[in-house]
Amino acid sequence: MTDTKTYYHELTFVLGEDRVQIDEPMSRHISFRVGGPADIFLRVGDTAELEKVLGILQTAGVPYFFLGKGTNLLVGDRGYRGAVITFTGVKSQPLTDTTKELPAIEAGEFSEAAPLDTVCIAGEEITAGAGASLTRVAVMARDNGLSGLEFAAGIPGSVGGGLVMNAGAYDGEMRQVVKSARLLMPDGKILTVSNNDLRFGYRKSLLKEIPAVALQVTFRLTPKEPSAITEKMQDFANRRLAKQPLEYPSAGSTFKRPEGHFAGQLIEEAGLRGYTVGGAGVSEKHCGFVVNRDNASAAEIRQVIEDVQAKVLAHSGIRLEREVIFLGEF
Repeated sequence: MTDTKTYYHELTFVLGEDRVQIDEPMSRHISFRVGGPADIFLRVGDTAELEKVLGILQTAGVPYFFLGKGTNLLVGDRGYRGAVITFTGVKSQPLTDTTKELPAIEAGEFSEAAPLDTVCIAGEEITAGAGASLTRVAVMARDNGLSGLEFAAGIPGSVGGGLVMNAGAYDGEMRQVVKSARLLMPDGKILTVSNNDLRFGYRKSLLKEIPAVALQVTFRLTPKEPSAITEKMQDFANRRLAKQPLEYPSAGSTFKRPEGHFAGQLIEEAGLRGYTVGGAGVSEKHCGFVVNRDNASAAEIRQVIEDVQAKVLAHSGIRLEREVIFLGEF
């Protein structure tokens, strides 16, 4: 564990004791339901707090990691030696309409006090804090007759996390609907970055390349009847239920899709359907998912992932790239 004595009181002065946890089990915060303790776990509500927190951690030389909804993350059984920072569930406000907007990104009057998980709408655009749920934003879009985020309704991640990895499903992904994002840059400046400058690619964006932090995202959507949007969302939900092992903890699709192939098909062809290590295994329902079948450890889940990569490479010559991030000590 890192020595928190030198900076704990500074952090509690900024956030309050209720938002600073020591030795917080990460199994409470990631979808695999495994993971040892983070030395310190911080719930940050707005940009002003974030800037102060980062200043404290950087001065103390403490490593830190930004956590969205924990849906593409595997934390080691021995935990993370550093600080985990989350924006979710801190200063959450109810869904708003055009009469109560966040400061408009176009106006350049960004408020550091704006909660980082607030969602609001203005015309055909929705602006969401990085800590907001993607599903929440998609539902708000539907309720206001705005199409384009139907694919996101079943993605359990945050807006910020979705931006980082260009999250997508079925016929949609973030780069199709993101107008711009407000980022806290490594030098402390806050910049508005356009869609083109975000350098979206398959499961990646500019934020995979530089240590900037997403604060807000503005989506540009298309008017459509809410009933038609609901129908499409329900179709996606039915397909997920039929094909995905939603009954087990997982991080969703474990591997990126290799060009010209499907990861699940390659895994099945390598004879790995149902392959297990301890309580972890390849789903029998969908080979593209590694799941926590029976109280697995993080080490067992990681072993299954690495075994699958090695065996698929040996069988087909194709190297599967993980979507899942490994964090901490295993």
